[in-house]
Amino acid sequence: MLLLIALANMPWHLFGLTTDGLSMHDVEGGPLDRVWQAVALIAIDGRSYPLFAFLFGYGIVQLHRRQIDAGATPQEARSLLRRRHWWMLAFGLVHALLLWGGDIIGAYGLVGLIVCWLFLDRRDRTIAIWAGVLGGLLVLGGASSIIGGLFAGPAGDASGGFAIPSAAGQESYSASVGIRAGMWVVVLLGQGLLGLAVPAAVLLALLAARHRVLERAADHRRLLIGTAALGIAAGWAGGAVVFAHFVGAFPDLPSWTFQMLGTATGLAGGLGYAAAFGLLGSAWQRRGLGPIGRSLAAVGKRSMTSYLLQSLLFAPVLSAWGLGLGGVLAEWQGALYAVAVWLVTVVVAVLLERSGRRGPFEVLLRRLAYPRTAQTTPTAVRR
Repeated sequence: MLLLIALANMPWHLFGLTTDGLSMHDVEGGPLDRVWQAVALIAIDGRSYPLFAFLFGYGIVQLHRRQIDAGATPQEARSLLRRRHWWMLAFGLVHALLLWGGDIIGAYGLVGLIVCWLFLDRRDRTIAIWAGVLGGLLVLGGASSIIGGLFAGPAGDASGGFAIPSAAGQESYSASVGIRAGMWVVVLLGQGLLGLAVPAAVLLALLAARHRVLERAADHRRLLIGTAALGIAAGWAGGAVVFAHFVGAFPDLPSWTFQMLGTATGLAGGLGYAAAFGLLGSAWQRRGLGPIGRSLAAVGKRSMTSYLLQSLLFAPVLSAWGLGLGGVLAEWQGALYAVAVWLVTVVVAVLLERSGRRGPFEVLLRRLAYPRTAQTTPTAVRR
């Protein structure tokens, strides 16, 4: 998941490229850029964030269940979740101001606050209905966007006069702060609520976690195989249409024609990835994790630290106010750098695991979110 996040975020740290106004991909890139963009638009962009959201929502139920099993009252468990999500919102704001305006910790904290308030104690049927409504709105939006593009034609493309502000391209760090702050607000509302895909993924995760679909993958094998096959196929098919449009396959349609289609199929793709990873994890459990599995598990235990470390390795190195390499690298080279950044986070997580230490930001969040009387135990909120 965090590798996909690194690859998805990387283009936003480059600058000086010509984009279409709707993404940060270089429309004038060379052959290797096109290969990378095909992978990104088909399999990564808009697919990694619903995956992250699903796993975040799954974790909400796991944390709540652990608290109840450890003797906390339902009110104490809900209070812990509420504090945790408020602090995630604060973490996200600081992260955006300092390094990365596309932060999603804050957006997921906002979604967590709303979902726990409205749905944590609801029946499965109610959650399923609302998840279906959100998914249906995404599909309707995708269809409406395509129909609108067909009727509007080239005259309906207003993207040529709009360019996404680039914080990475600012030579002044202070100037970049304002752009990142504005971007964070857009992401907070867009990813957190208005984009629909993230809330829908979190609601579906609540259902899956209640029935322990990922922990007991063998018992839900048919569901997981079907979700992985259909979800990934739909996600990649929608991404292929977006990529084809990006490279000029539909010159008479506005650039925004297939954006909502990409978002809707991205939700399906993210769910498909989650199911596929669940099957992979189940297989590893049966056969033993091995060094690769143990390394990935170490990163998973320190996902917030690993995610924030990515920004620390991206922004100062690539931004114009830092070393400025983002104005030199081609997109495909940036993708290789993103892989290298992810590998560094894996090494850091493995070293922390071997020393028996948690990630520093996981420790900080725990200290802030848990009552002081609960600090001495790993899971319980003591009365």
